[in-house]
Amino acid sequence: MTTIDADAFGAHEERAKHAAEAAEAEAAVPAVTGDPSLIGLPSFIVGSVALGLVLVGYVPAAAVGASLSIIVAATGLGLVIAAVWAAGVGQSAVAGVFGIFAGFWLSYAMLVLGLTHNWLGIVAADAVDTQGLFLISWLVVIGMLTLATLRLPSAYTVLFALIEIALVLVLIGTLQASAGVLHIAGVVVFVFAAVGVYLFFNSASQATGGGALPLGPPLVHG
Repeated sequence: MTTIDADAFGAHEERAKHAAEAAEAEAAVPAVTGDPSLIGLPSFIVGSVALGLVLVGYVPAAAVGASLSIIVAATGLGLVIAAVWAAGVGQSAVAGVFGIFAGFWLSYAMLVLGLTHNWLGIVAADAVDTQGLFLISWLVVIGMLTLATLRLPSAYTVLFALIEIALVLVLIGTLQASAGVLHIAGVVVFVFAAVGVYLFFNSASQATGGGALPLGPPLVHG
């Protein structure tokens, strides 16, 4: 009986030792930390500037794909990386925002490439309605995002609301073939890009040891 008890005690000690070693090894691995917006916001800003330049007519209307190299390789990819980073540090809301905008920019690139290269099998007569479908779908999602994030500081609400306004103007300009309305939409895009710059300065200030910039109180409390 004494031998059995000794063996059981020894096995228990061995398990405890392995558990302690595993805990020490886990503690030795540094936790993923940081601010994903330091990648996500610049990625969003550069794509917004590129799209704004297209909308205000910096390039000819036939060169609508001029912004796609930035939108795919910088904005889309950067936002995906930021979303994964945010999810890794437990920032679910941030991951959701970056993931949604990654979907927007990448689907925009797919729409332009699909229409200009006839990948989607859509005839020219249906191209405008196809763009309308795209814009209306994203109007719904961005509107949903705006309402769902009213507990964030108001600077974020302003950003999302400006994006919604820009989408409305692009929809009207596209359906009416109005270069003037599209130009106004481009100006609004530049404005929300500027808000993104301000938000980036806030993140960069904190990351480099400075204080946070004022972002305004949330519209919804509690």
